[in-house]
Amino acid sequence: MSTAAALIGLVLAVFGARMLVTGNAPGVIARSFRTPRQAGGYHLLFGMAVLIFVVGVTQLTEVAAMIATLLAVALVAIAVVYFRPGSRTRDHSE
Repeated sequence: MSTAAALIGLVLAVFGARMLVTGNAPGVIARSFRTPRQAGGYHLLFGMAVLIFVVGVTQLTEVAAMIATLLAVALVAIAVVYFRPGSRTRDHSE
């Protein structure tokens, strides 16, 4: 399970980094975020959080694992608050 979770985190981080570098996001993702930069930041932070959590839980001592978990939660909080999907303003004219 931890290998699969680490792989998911790695894929998310690489996907987010690719969006940040190229400035392009796939259609569905681009419609969910205001800019490709926000989409890339969101995915990169989530991917890094998953990686940090998995490494912390599987490879570190109890205290270091707790610190890694808190860091992962902080990264997720930053991603959700700062790069929140669905925050694009929509035109509701009739």
